[in-house]
Amino acid sequence: MAPAPLSLDTINLSGLADQSVSAEVIQPGDVLDVAMVTDYTKLATTSTPVRVADDGTILVPLVGRVGVGGLEVERAEQAVNAESVARGVFRTPCITLTMKQCRTRKVTVVGAVNKPGTHELPRGSTSLMAALLAAEGLSREAGTEVEIRHTDSRQIAQAGGPPSTPPWPGDPNAPPSQATYVQSLPFAADPAVVKVDLLAATAGAAAGAAPVPNLRDGDVVNVAKRKLPPIYVMGLVSKPGEFVYPPSQEIRVTDALALAGGVSNAFAEDVLVIRHLPGVPEPVRIAVSIQDAKNGRDNIALAPGDTISVERTPATAVLDVVQNFVRFSFGGSMQWF
Repeated sequence: MAPAPLSLDTINLSGLADQSVSAEVIQPGDVLDVAMVTDYTKLATTSTPVRVADDGTILVPLVGRVGVGGLEVERAEQAVNAESVARGVFRTPCITLTMKQCRTRKVTVVGAVNKPGTHELPRGSTSLMAALLAAEGLSREAGTEVEIRHTDSRQIAQAGGPPSTPPWPGDPNAPPSQATYVQSLPFAADPAVVKVDLLAATAGAAAGAAPVPNLRDGDVVNVAKRKLPPIYVMGLVSKPGEFVYPPSQEIRVTDALALAGGVSNAFAEDVLVIRHLPGVPEPVRIAVSIQDAKNGRDNIALAPGDTISVERTPATAVLDVVQNFVRFSFGGSMQWF
């Protein structure tokens, strides 16, 4: 039997999702807005945008550098207020932090997708699923093989991961001014190209296998097209030749005959389907009746690479002789009387 065509609807892309990071968790590259009351007599307020450095610190006006990487905005705000008191800048500080802009990652998606191009992903959602959704999903000719190419070996990694319970400002065991993020060196063991099979990855995620790595800034995602060998129709047909096997559609014997313009002999009835199986030296030959195929009993599904031959029979040979005789008789100069 021919293998069933791959239906992309059966691929559950949710298995490629990562554990998204909350937009309230501060990471390098984010832009925060620091607002503080500098004069209580006039209630004068200043607002300054600051960018989180690679080491997870921000430069707060009048206070200096404070580590906020890996903290939620509310905890980071408390850390800045505590540092301003510890450094003797304010006695009763009123400093407010708000997330002004989250850092995004630009990922280029090419190949068999509906909207190829460069897409911006929120830094809290940089999974392969997010990239494919940004490209409006897989196209009809898409295969299951995806190649992720890293164009930059640098990686910003959180040292030890964010604590389950962030320390309160002023905690002597974990001072908030410590850098939570570190700039790591290129990883020699980290491959520049990662190949992912969508079916295996989604099935592996359900079985508890290792997840697909998240995408980095500048990565290129290439969704390969399905390469299916064509089918060949020969013998007593009007247009013998090679025909493309559609990736997401099933082709049967009557469909192949229609692609070849139908049979060229009215007495043609026997069809031979020649199929090559992996690991089998000799091809498999399947005899099919055209009449039974039209009735739906013998209209078997074809596999990519099949050869469909409409065979000659004694009946078709007789008809060919009669047609050739009539054509010669009426087309020549033969006198009947």
